[in-house]
Amino acid sequence: MALTYDSVSVGEELPPVVLPPVTRAMLALYADASSDHNPIHVDVDFARAAGMPDVVAHGMLSMAWLARLVTNWAPQQNLREFRVRFSAITHVGERIVCRGRVAEKVERDRERLVRIDVTSANEAGEVKVSGDAYLALP
Repeated sequence: MALTYDSVSVGEELPPVVLPPVTRAMLALYADASSDHNPIHVDVDFARAAGMPDVVAHGMLSMAWLARLVTNWAPQQNLREFRVRFSAITHVGERIVCRGRVAEKVERDRERLVRIDVTSANEAGEVKVSGDAYLALP
C-alpha cells in the first residue's frame, strides 16, 4: 500500500533505524565527507585533553541518522521541514537507535502534512537528539 496522508494515523510508529556501534573509523569517514575535521571527533589525545574519554560523534552525523529514519519512511522530496535539538554527546561504542512517531496531521499552504516526532537514543535510553519533521503526503 502506498504511503498517503489518509493511510497514516497519529500515533503510528516508523520502522526504527538501529545503527552499529559508533567507531572511530565511522567518525573519520564522516569528517572527510562533511569536511568537519574538528579534532574532538578524530583525535583521541585532543578529546582526552578536553575531558572526554574518547572522540565523540559529530552532531550533524546524529542529525543525518534521524534524516535517514524519515527518508526511509517517505521520499526525501516530501520533506518540508526538519528541526532537531541536541541533548547529549554520542560516544564511541554506543549503539544508537532512531525512532519516529506520527504526531500530527495538518494542512498548510495547500499541502497535507504529517509531523513526525523523532529521537535518537543509546541502548540505555539516553536521548541524544530529538526533533520533528514535516512531510507532505499525497
